[in-house]
Amino acid sequence: MHRNILPRARVDWKGQVNTMKMRWISLLALACACAPSLVAQTGQITGIAHVAYRVSDLDKELAFLLKLGYQESFALTANGKTTEVFVKINDRQFFEVYPQTDPKQALGWMHVCYESNDLNALYATLVAHGLKPRQVGKAGAGNLISSLRDPEGRTTEFTQYMPGSRHTLDQGLHMDENRISTGLLGFVLPVSELDAEKQFYKNLGFEVNDSTGGFRVTTPADPSLHIEIHTASAGEQPQTLFSVPDAGKAAKDLHGRGIDATRKKKIVIVHDPDGNALVLMETGAR
Repeated sequence: MHRNILPRARVDWKGQVNTMKMRWISLLALACACAPSLVAQTGQITGIAHVAYRVSDLDKELAFLLKLGYQESFALTANGKTTEVFVKINDRQFFEVYPQTDPKQALGWMHVCYESNDLNALYATLVAHGLKPRQVGKAGAGNLISSLRDPEGRTTEFTQYMPGSRHTLDQGLHMDENRISTGLLGFVLPVSELDAEKQFYKNLGFEVNDSTGGFRVTTPADPSLHIEIHTASAGEQPQTLFSVPDAGKAAKDLHGRGIDATRKKKIVIVHDPDGNALVLMETGAR
């Protein structure tokens, strides 16, 4: 069961953009300087497969994502009810959206799922580093999956796309040319146990570099991946990062679609119906 470490609260996002300005400038510089690696070693993390959210109104969330240009790829059901919906960003990256079925369930960012090119080999590496991942099995969509908890109780998943899975069969489909971004860069995660989280990400095999108030994470298999971990401030929520070639054009495009967007130079922030922040970063590539 997912556990949020921060209370759910409405945040003054415009004020937060200003206070985080220097952090974003530094992160943007790193993003623009990096390019994806062409070679990945067997059994390592190669990128982000999906980020998962639990939402208060599934229809409203899907309508919002559709305005951004993202189409539903497929859904899973149980007892005639939708349990999760996969919305495509590109052939290897998805939003995973869960409906709230109990008022006690926390809304918002739930977990990240990383892709591996050999999940069994990655599992063995994680165990060797002293972690205790769940045994590799097959998920409902047909891919291999494993998971574990980070030091603060959040679920972290790992997957390997398999032939014949729902994701694989959807390749080349459900990708609107008008997607506001075609690439998920990473996320910003506020935490309370910074040192423990740093060791956790090192044990996952990531490259970890100190930054102001926290640290940044990437992987040799994809240096364009950006994960920023920093000490949480009151009411702060995770933010998901996307690449766009032109922030000004993206902001204008969003306004034309009837979506409120806040722009600070090369950064554009939009919020879903529950207030979750999606951050579009000008990196020169979609």
